Amino acid sequence: MLAAFDDASVWLNSPPLRSAELRGRVVAVDFWTYSCVNWLRTLPYVRAWQERYAAAGLVVVGVHAPEFGFEHASDNVRDAIATLDAPYPVVIDNEFAIWRAFGNRYWPALYLLDGDGRVRFSHFGEEAYEESERAIQTLLGVDGELVQVRADDVSLAADWGALKSPETYLGGTRGERRVDADALALNQWRLGGDWSVGEESATLASPGGSIAYRFEARDVNLVLAADTPVPFTVRLDGKPPDDAAGVDVDETGAGVLSAPRMYQLIRQADAAWQRTFEITFAGPGVHAYVFTFG
Repeated sequence: MLAAFDDASVWLNSPPLRSAELRGRVVAVDFWTYSCVNWLRTLPYVRAWQERYAAAGLVVVGVHAPEFGFEHASDNVRDAIATLDAPYPVVIDNEFAIWRAFGNRYWPALYLLDGDGRVRFSHFGEEAYEESERAIQTLLGVDGELVQVRADDVSLAADWGALKSPETYLGGTRGERRVDADALALNQWRLGGDWSVGEESATLASPGGSIAYRFEARDVNLVLAADTPVPFTVRLDGKPPDDAAGVDVDETGAGVLSAPRMYQLIRQADAAWQRTFEITFAGPGVHAYVFTFG
């Protein structure tokens, strides 16, 4: 599997790491894509493991395998690495060659390789942080207390007990539960205005377009991109979000779509219940990809 790194030409945060350099080392291979909320919630742990165990011989390699078109651009990935503080080596896997070599199917996915390049542990998705770190310690032959991680903002773990809304794609390939009715049932959504729906995303052609979603969760996130910065306004049950505003809006619901990424638009402090979220864009050229919840 390590041989898959030998043909990779684009590395960030590091010169290319080849299989000969990695043999004899414990390698944590983390498959990710930067707009994925599930990966964002694992990042503080991966970062902490790199900081704690690098001196003991651990090498963390982030394999960036893009889900959406804008994630193929190395400059976008480079910006995300800087903004999110992912300080370890990252290899760009736009053609999914490393992904296929590992037989991977998930974002995020963690594989721990021993000094011979054999997979000794794997975990897919979030959680299992204690189990993963204990596996790192075992392979390194070290012991000790587990890292203490402070996760907040977009990295805060989902409120799984209150989460009743699933990941929802807005593009035509995987989009579902879209309706035209004014009244929305739980997990239904609608587009308002001049939108066209492509395979990956819904694209807004003129100002004033909106997206509404009836959800039940603590957080509402939306992956967005635009050709130029576009101001937007968020409403929760028709009102400004106030103290339920996410990190990318203020209490009045105002925000700006600038970089292509995931935007956290709602974070509620109180218990979640069914509510209607709506976002309205002041300009055209918006591409809306997927809702995620926490």
